[in-house]
Amino acid sequence: MEELKIITEWVKLDQLVKYAGFAPTGAKAKILVDLGEFDVNGECCTKRGKKIKPGDVITFKNKSYKVVYDEEGAKKAAEEEALNNSENSEK
Repeated sequence: MEELKIITEWVKLDQLVKYAGFAPTGAKAKILVDLGEFDVNGECCTKRGKKIKPGDVITFKNKSYKVVYDEEGAKKAAEEEALNNSENSEK
């Protein structure tokens, strides 16, 4: 089973669909979710705003993906945000 790494406590299903590359745009991700193309933990989910958390299993086109928290990615994102904030405050 492949892993889908997230850097937040949770993410909305339609955002994960776009982030994971299952859809090229947010609009197409919403359509896929609305059409019931995704199972979350074994149940069909048509709620675009469904909170997906580490440990959840997403199934798309008969392939399953486990959602995991990417601690390194989260740390890197926080460092980049802090750097950007300090650069913006200097302007």
